[in-house]
Amino acid sequence: MEEQGFFYRDTWAEIDLDRVKANVEGLRNHLPAYVEIIAVVKANAYGHGDVQISNTALSAGATYLAVAFLDEALSLRRKGITAPILVLGASRPQDVRIAANHKITLTVFQSNWLTEAQAVLNETDQLKLHVKLDTGMGRIGIRESDDLEALEKLILDDNRLELEGVFTHFSTADELDTNYFYQQFARFQEMVSLLKEKPKYIHCSNSAASLRFAEANFNAVRMGISMYGLTPSPEIEPELPYPLKEVFSLHSCLIHVKKLHKGDKVSYGATYEAKQDEWIGTIPIGYADGWIRKLQGQEVLIDGIRMPIVGRICMDQCMILLPHEYPVGTQVTLIGEQVNEVISVNEIAARAETINYEIPCIISNRVPRIYKRNGKTVDVYNAIAD
Repeated sequence: MEEQGFFYRDTWAEIDLDRVKANVEGLRNHLPAYVEIIAVVKANAYGHGDVQISNTALSAGATYLAVAFLDEALSLRRKGITAPILVLGASRPQDVRIAANHKITLTVFQSNWLTEAQAVLNETDQLKLHVKLDTGMGRIGIRESDDLEALEKLILDDNRLELEGVFTHFSTADELDTNYFYQQFARFQEMVSLLKEKPKYIHCSNSAASLRFAEANFNAVRMGISMYGLTPSPEIEPELPYPLKEVFSLHSCLIHVKKLHKGDKVSYGATYEAKQDEWIGTIPIGYADGWIRKLQGQEVLIDGIRMPIVGRICMDQCMILLPHEYPVGTQVTLIGEQVNEVISVNEIAARAETINYEIPCIISNRVPRIYKRNGKTVDVYNAIAD
């Protein structure tokens, strides 16, 4: 495999940038032209690679990026990203000059935080802010009208500050029961109406809301999980206005193939015992890579045929029950397509009893990412080499 020249292990993830582009363009075509797309690339773009996904999303029609922490925004700046970046989470007031110097927009939701930040800023500093409203998520954000009015006054009275946006986050936009969604939506509209000056950006829709509720689009939406081709929840999949294309796939190779006899055992705890003469293959991926022990019994693909993982998953390796002998070096697909068979992120999430968001996020940085466009490798990122 030509990709192996870029790294030194037989396990890798492939990120299809054409699919990222298609997913962003799908939302762009679904939305009115005046609604901007804020591409959410926090957590290393949900494990896909922050700078590669950011550049692709921006080229496909996104105009703004969003991350969780100031560190993530600074990392993008160091990698050459010049587009506007919003930090969705809390930042320390003593760090606001760093944000201002790098033209990074911060989220504010406390008057006392802003007072401390004002004491840090120089007279010439300029800092853009988005006010976060807690309309029912119960995480961070302003809940009371009086607090919002006081915070807005502080911002408007300081020419170093710009109230560029106001936003909230829905907790049930991906559920079929829409009652709580509309309660939050009504509360958001009510609180926004109290602002003396409407900011440039009013945004409340996450992926689920942007796909389902046109009335909540305002003039910007935050595109997170759907950018990576994953449905916000399985139950709303029938409601998708356009097909999503899964971006992330995970692959390995057989590094050892052996024949076991009846009664021979496999892996820690000797939990698997051969029922007859059996072929067992070993692949170099384990729970230190994010392929957690709970995935014991999960199937993988070889030649488009499903084969189960047997025995406990180790830190760096796991074993597969083969129908017959395969040569060392044979490719194994853990997530993705092979011949006419597919193992989706959703399937792995169901096996791990979690949500699809978590799966690419937990595949650790020691698994190299290969980026492909038009079927060709355009970039390789190997965290260990860095």
